[in-house]
Amino acid sequence: MSPNLILTCVVAYSAMLFYVVWRTSRHADNESFFIGNKSSKWFVVAYGMIGASLSGVTFMSVPGWVGTTQYTYLMVVFGYLVGYTVIATILLPLYYRLNLTSIYSYLETRFGFWSYKTGAFYFILSRTIGASFRLFVVVNVLQTFVFDNWGVPFWLTVATFIALILLYTFKGGVKTIVWTDMLQTTFMLLSMVLSVILIARQMDMSFGALIDKLVNGDYTKIVNTEWRPRGFFLKQFFGGMFIAIAMTGLDQEMMQKNISVKTLKDSQKNMFTFSIILLFVNMMFLALGALLYMYSASKGIALPTRSSDDLFPTIALNSLGTMSAVFFIIGLISAAYPSADGALTALTASFCIDFLGIKKQGWTEEKQKNVRYKVHISFAVLLLVVIVIFRMINDDAVINKLFTVAGYTYGPLLGLYAFGLFSKAPVKDKLVPLICLISPVFCYVLNEYSEVLFNGYKFGFELLILNGMATYAGLVLIREKPILA
Repeated sequence: MSPNLILTCVVAYSAMLFYVVWRTSRHADNESFFIGNKSSKWFVVAYGMIGASLSGVTFMSVPGWVGTTQYTYLMVVFGYLVGYTVIATILLPLYYRLNLTSIYSYLETRFGFWSYKTGAFYFILSRTIGASFRLFVVVNVLQTFVFDNWGVPFWLTVATFIALILLYTFKGGVKTIVWTDMLQTTFMLLSMVLSVILIARQMDMSFGALIDKLVNGDYTKIVNTEWRPRGFFLKQFFGGMFIAIAMTGLDQEMMQKNISVKTLKDSQKNMFTFSIILLFVNMMFLALGALLYMYSASKGIALPTRSSDDLFPTIALNSLGTMSAVFFIIGLISAAYPSADGALTALTASFCIDFLGIKKQGWTEEKQKNVRYKVHISFAVLLLVVIVIFRMINDDAVINKLFTVAGYTYGPLLGLYAFGLFSKAPVKDKLVPLICLISPVFCYVLNEYSEVLFNGYKFGFELLILNGMATYAGLVLIREKPILA
C-alpha cells in the first residue's frame, strides 16, 4: 500500500469527522462540552462506547493473543458483563441521584477535600499516560509506513493528529464525541468484518466451513485451569469484572458519556446494550485472530518475531489486497481517535471542575468558556509531549511498563468508592493521599516478586482487586473513631 493512498484515507476520514462535528457542535455551550446538555440518545452512546472501549492497542492485540492464549480472553469479557451490571445498578443511580458533572465530586461529599483531589488526580495521571500510549501506537504505525518516507519528523506527525482531535472536540465536547464515536465504531467494525470475509475468500471457505473451523479448530480453548499463570480462568473472570467497574464505572471519560443521557433509566439501557454488543465484538476479534493464524499457516507467511500485535497489520497491509489495507488503516484510526478525543475532553472537564472549580466560581458563561479553551489546549500540548517522550524512549518494554503503572492508579479509586458505598465511617481525610500512594506501590512490588514469594504464582488482572482491597484496608486503619457519649 502506497504512502499516498494511506494519507488519502486519513484525510478523507478526517473530513467525515469534521462534517459530523459541524453538524453537532452548533449552538454548543459549556454544558454541551461537559455533559452534552443531558440530551444524548442512549442507543447512540451505547454503540459509540464500543469504539472508546476498544483502542488501537486492542484492535491489534486481541487477534494476536489468540496464537498463545486461544479464546481464553473470553473469560475476561464475561467478567466485563458482571462489572457493567454493577455499574448500571449501583454507580449510575448514585451519579444521577447526586446530579454529578464530575464523578469524583462524590468523594468530596463522602470523605472530604483531599480524597476528592486524590481521586481526580489519579484519573488525570492514568488518562494522560493511557491516552498517550494508545495514540502513540497508531501514530507510530503511520509514521513508519508513510511519513518516514517523506522525511516528516515524528513530533510534527503527532502534533498534526492532536491538532485535528483538538479542533473537533474544542467546541462541542461530549455533545460531539457521542456522535463521532458512533462513526468511528462503525468503521472499526467494518474493517474487522471485511478482513474476516477477505481471509475466508482467499482460503476458499464457505460460511459453514468458516464457522466449523472457528468452533472445532486449533484455537478453541476458553477455560485455562492452571492456577499459577496469569491466564487462570478465575483470575480473568474476576479481573475482567473489576476492570469494568474501575476503568469504566470510576472513569470520568467513560461516565461523562453515560451521564450525558437525560434519564437514569435510559443510561442503564445504554450500559446493558453496550455490554452485550461488546461481548459479540470481542468474539469477532478473537475469531479474526484465529483466522489470521490459519491464513498465515496455509500461505506460508512467517509470523512476526517482535510482537504478536504485528500479525494483523502485516497480513492486512501486505497480503489481502488494497481494499483490506485501506480498511485496516481506517479501522486503526477509528480505534485510536475515540481513545484520544474522549480522554482530551474528560481531562479538560476534570481539571476545570475538580481543580479550578469552574462551576463554583460564579464566572460568566464567556469566562468559563475561555478558561476551558486554555485548559483544553494545555492538555493537548501535554499529550504531545508525553507521546514524543515515548518515541525518545524507543523501548517497547519500558513503554508497556509505564502503561501498566498507569493502570495501578485505578486500584485506589476502586478502594475509595467501595469504602464510601459499603461503609458509613468517616476517615481522616488528610491521610487519604498517603494511603492511595502506598497501595499501588505495595501492589507493584508484590507483582514484581510474586513468582519468588508465591511459588511461581503470577498476578494477572486480579492485581487490580488486590490494589482496591489494600486501599480499603488502609481506609479502615485511618477511619475516624466514634466519640463515646
